[in-house]
Amino acid sequence: MSFDSGPLDRYLSAAIGDDPAMALDLRGAFTGSARDLSDLMRRARCDANWEMAALRLKGLAATFGIIPLIQLADEAIAGAPGDPAVLRRINQAIDDIA
Repeated sequence: MSFDSGPLDRYLSAAIGDDPAMALDLRGAFTGSARDLSDLMRRARCDANWEMAALRLKGLAATFGIIPLIQLADEAIAGAPGDPAVLRRINQAIDDIA
């Protein structure tokens, strides 16, 4: 799955204009939140916690129109809770954003 950072870059540009330092800070905040949600998924001990964290990740990604991350969150919701393969792909997508 390829990653297009265009949507995030467009949202950041619209919000803050041409301020590279601020864009870097906001990108860091986004990826930090996404990593926290991925970590919640990794530590989930029941189906409900897995689904809640995946739904929150999907919402975060949807806020910025990051389709690949939305699709991975959907895959996590539809699949088996705790699936290490989907978690690896989610973490890779977050790394690609950072």
